[in-house]
Amino acid sequence: MKIIIAGAGEVGYHLAKQLSLDEHDITIIDIDSSRLDKISGSLDVLTLAGSSTVIGILKAAKVENTDLVVAVTSSEAVNINTAILSKKLGAGKTIARVSNDEYISGDYKDMFKNLGVDNLIYPEDLAAIELVKLVERAAATDVIEFENGLLTLIGLKLDKNAKVIHKSMKEAASEYNAIDFRIVAIQRGLRTIIPSGSDIFLPNDQIFVITNPGGHDKILEIAGKDKTKIDNMMILGGGKIGRKAAKLLEDEINIKIIEKDKEKSVELADMLQRALVIQGDGRDIDLLAQEGIVDMDGFIAVTEDAETNIITCLMAKHLGVTKTIALVDNVDYIPLTQTIGLDSLINKKLITASNISRFIRKASIISIASLQGIDAEVVEYVVSDNAKVIKAPIRDIKFPKNVILGGYVRNGEGYIAVGDSQLLPGDKVVVVALPDEFSKVEKFFL
Repeated sequence: MKIIIAGAGEVGYHLAKQLSLDEHDITIIDIDSSRLDKISGSLDVLTLAGSSTVIGILKAAKVENTDLVVAVTSSEAVNINTAILSKKLGAGKTIARVSNDEYISGDYKDMFKNLGVDNLIYPEDLAAIELVKLVERAAATDVIEFENGLLTLIGLKLDKNAKVIHKSMKEAASEYNAIDFRIVAIQRGLRTIIPSGSDIFLPNDQIFVITNPGGHDKILEIAGKDKTKIDNMMILGGGKIGRKAAKLLEDEINIKIIEKDKEKSVELADMLQRALVIQGDGRDIDLLAQEGIVDMDGFIAVTEDAETNIITCLMAKHLGVTKTIALVDNVDYIPLTQTIGLDSLINKKLITASNISRFIRKASIISIASLQGIDAEVVEYVVSDNAKVIKAPIRDIKFPKNVILGGYVRNGEGYIAVGDSQLLPGDKVVVVALPDEFSKVEKFFL
């Protein structure tokens, strides 16, 4: 597939990185040549310096022969104009990143489609939805759902009292008869492991598990987690993400949202029906104490300052809050999540890149997702009629090293992949692997 990405910032870079695993023909356009130099030095893509709203630049990128144009610059106007121009010049499909939630409402989708914008991506909305998933699965550090939850990938940190500590993968699978879950990755410090039967679990490992709905409770038990339920939540930051998350959660749990800007606080009070809005500086520990942070089950920090978010979450954790989630824009912070004592970090740019990749299809790929902070990718394939994977049980298929099949969906049911599993045409299979391995994996599903 030929793809043009307008914008070489973090969203554009990580999107190109994900798509390059699947060997698409990618051209990246940006006005900043230094960004392009950085990308061309690390990824196998073409780069073009200039504005994506200049028709000559789009023609130089051969937009008329392009299957997809993705506009993800920091300017909403540039993105929308890029999509419209690209469509008029012959591009197949267009996606534009926007910063106005009004645009993504159902009332305006047809209007934008008529203009030439096939899909709109609103990062703040995606980040808020991610927050809600993490609150609903309070023990998890990461949550990725496949096929509307028929399979779920959950990240969990192993406490020192976890039942699998110092046991091998093989021993754990035998002891717990793992038909409802499969451990597909281990993060140990800065190292990512695609586990085999002989790998041993150690305290503070972060494990990533594919499960169907029947395996959730068993996973928590194995990881030494209780069924943590958040009843009281404090949110720091009443911007787009904070207000959206509060709106989605306020009917289910008790919400206090702290916003230092007076005007924003008034707007929040008018918009939210049940949540309590507090005007004040969330960095003030006296204010947090006065508002009952010690009684909170969860604390979310989503201000525009990453350092503030991290520091206040650490303060909340020190005061006994069970679940803390910080919004960060700097991807370099993400691998430090577990090291510094936070439960979860979210990055709206990485979330955006992963969601955009879901619009892209090549051969048997349905979706691509990244696990934030670890060196592994998650790809969902659909099995073709002549695929190699249907010719024998999984145990007899020689997949590349550092590749693991987590589970599959068949006829509306989610199943965990085990040695005896025999895949069939039409099955949707979730595969986890180190990035360099995916070029070898696709041939098994064609």
